Amino acid sequence: MAEDPALADLVAQVRAAQADRQPLQICGGGSKAFYGETPRPDLRPLDVRGLRGISRHEPTELVVTVRAGTSLAELEATLAAHGQWLPFEPPHYGVDPRQGTVGGMVAAGLAGPARATAGGVRDYVLGASVLNGRGQLLSFGGQVMKNVAGYDIARLLPGSLGVLGVICEVSLKVLPMPPASCTLRFELDELASLKRLQRWGTQPLPVSASAWWNGMLVVRLAGAVAAVEAARAQFGGEEVDAPLARDFWQGLRDQRDEFFINAQQAIAVGATLWRLSVPQSAPAAELPGEHLIEWGGAQRWCVTTAPATKVREIAQRLRGHATAFRGQREPGVFAPLPGPQAEIQRRLKAEFDPDGLFNPGRLYPDL
Repeated sequence: MAEDPALADLVAQVRAAQADRQPLQICGGGSKAFYGETPRPDLRPLDVRGLRGISRHEPTELVVTVRAGTSLAELEATLAAHGQWLPFEPPHYGVDPRQGTVGGMVAAGLAGPARATAGGVRDYVLGASVLNGRGQLLSFGGQVMKNVAGYDIARLLPGSLGVLGVICEVSLKVLPMPPASCTLRFELDELASLKRLQRWGTQPLPVSASAWWNGMLVVRLAGAVAAVEAARAQFGGEEVDAPLARDFWQGLRDQRDEFFINAQQAIAVGATLWRLSVPQSAPAAELPGEHLIEWGGAQRWCVTTAPATKVREIAQRLRGHATAFRGQREPGVFAPLPGPQAEIQRRLKAEFDPDGLFNPGRLYPDL
């Protein structure tokens, strides 16, 4: 990879930016450009889409190594041909499903409906190659490899929004697709749905995803045939036709379903789409506006015009935190970090990007 022309061009651009003290905005397909703080207007674009291709895929080892500019759709199609998938169901967003890239998937660290049971992006990153602010290519891969500060670097990249460096290549753990799947729906209010999800969460059941909105709880079972059939009989409810269920979960993952369409319309007239991350056992969030609940109760979406202070106060009361996902970004997209965690973030930034070249202010305004 070190001799690749696309990589050499990125190295040259980073070194030139370092010499000019010119900050850079790392760019891929742009499907997640809305996420995080608003990029500064003075940033020079650094396009990573030249780094394309699957470097290595060993289906029997359940590992794939892929370059950051590769489209997420291409990777998923390659895995599907071998009966495998990315279990955290990364969202694509964007109008064109080929728009999102693998690098953007890791940098954003966002996961889809199966996150609560399958884990998140960080749980599947085995290694990575990163271009730092000095124009050096650093590799952290396979087994846990740490820098002198003691950090597991490959797992720090998911959710970093590019502030640590340019992700060039990643190695990911993949899994076989579940042999059986079934989607059920129940007419329940929010409180009853939360109670039922919490009860199911304490049992060894093959629940892989759930969503509640507007009086309807939808649950996906996935796993061994016998386990899915047994749970199906135990749960009751109304079974959803497979094509309709597939479209529903994909729409939820990519925020193309009715709740998120309505959210966009509300955002256009001043509302904000908030994502609350809370314990699954948390009670209903007493916030005005439309609510959607995922991940067995651990992820709560809310479209509201309530002030950020109120939303974050309620999230803290529920022992969680709130992110301004779409819409209003003031006074900050992400919940402020406690002092020690903020200091760790600053030290990491100084270690990997001492001149502050990469995506300044994208994760936190002062980072």
